[in-house]
Amino acid sequence: MRRRTARGARLLAVTVAAAALQATPAPAAVSPPDGVITWGTSAYPIGDSAADRGYRMVVHTSVGGSEPRIRLSNAFGHEPVTFDSVYAGLQLKDAELVHGTNRQLTFDGSSSVTVEPGSTLYSDPLSGRLAAGSNLVVSLHTPDAAGPVTGHWMALQTSYATQGDHTAEESGAHWTEGIGSWFYLDAVSVRPPGATGAVVALGDSITDGWQSTSDHNRRWPDYLARRLQKAHTTVKGVANEGIAGNKVLADGAGPSALNRLDRDVLSQPGVHTVFLFEGVNDLKAHTGVTAPDLIAGYREIVDRAHDAGKCVVVSTIAPFKGWPEWDPAAEAVRQEVNDFMRSHSDEFDAVTDFDRVLRSPYDHERMLPVFDGGDHIHPNDKGMQAMADSVDLNSLDCARH
Repeated sequence: MRRRTARGARLLAVTVAAAALQATPAPAAVSPPDGVITWGTSAYPIGDSAADRGYRMVVHTSVGGSEPRIRLSNAFGHEPVTFDSVYAGLQLKDAELVHGTNRQLTFDGSSSVTVEPGSTLYSDPLSGRLAAGSNLVVSLHTPDAAGPVTGHWMALQTSYATQGDHTAEESGAHWTEGIGSWFYLDAVSVRPPGATGAVVALGDSITDGWQSTSDHNRRWPDYLARRLQKAHTTVKGVANEGIAGNKVLADGAGPSALNRLDRDVLSQPGVHTVFLFEGVNDLKAHTGVTAPDLIAGYREIVDRAHDAGKCVVVSTIAPFKGWPEWDPAAEAVRQEVNDFMRSHSDEFDAVTDFDRVLRSPYDHERMLPVFDGGDHIHPNDKGMQAMADSVDLNSLDCARH
């Protein structure tokens, strides 16, 4: 009975949001993307594209607001990509949309747009309001795409694909192919009420959510977003810019944190704070990275973010003993880096100690078993929530602006 009531409440919320999306007239002119990011993901090459392909992608918003717009990315493409039909609506169930919510997006007034290689492009804003915590569904069609496709491989969210253009359909009848990645879409923004900002989580697979439950939005930034919606703070938006395997210093699983900082973080609208939680992949790769190397990388990120007027919250590196690549040498560097963060907190706007949150009291080099997702490096849902609960929300709302 409780489960049925909760589902009814969710459907009611979606229906209310659907009505609100159509409540206000469209703006007379296209404004620059000066709203606030409500959802984001890091883009990198994820294979080869295909012509006459449709993608129906589900994303979960953080902050609510009016005039939603999306960002399409061809950052890693070698050829221009044309999108001849792009729609956005609200999810009812699976690939089916709430009736009356699926509306066509335009780009400088046109229903078709071509994104050049290496580029990103924002849509015109839609009229109406997009509620916080909505499952927004973006459907797009690429008539003649070729070459490498830009996207995000590990979405931990079921989306859908099809052949042909079925973007305008609210039914899921033609969207029968389940997919676990996002293609071409890397951001959604809104205009929230008042002076509202966002935090961007810059991280690796732990931030990306590996070992959290798929389709339930249980990554630690998701838990953080839910906390922020209930809190008395001006920071409400959350963008998850984690990439599995990502490093601070070296390219590999996507560009390094240093090399993707501008596109994935600083270019996003309304960003108030950067939350930096990376480094374990630099250590376990056994590339000879030292604590001074990693600290220099952190300092560069902090300097560039501060120059852009952003606050920076940094976290200690979490324990990973038991992971096959762990060894005493990597552990020694981890401890040295964490000691630096704790003793030099004045170099950052705040420090969050995920190491202390996750580690076992009996062996500080290991994750607490109740938080362990099973591989000794990635937290489970409980661990993800514990991480988010440990963040001082006031630290995300520093006075650097």
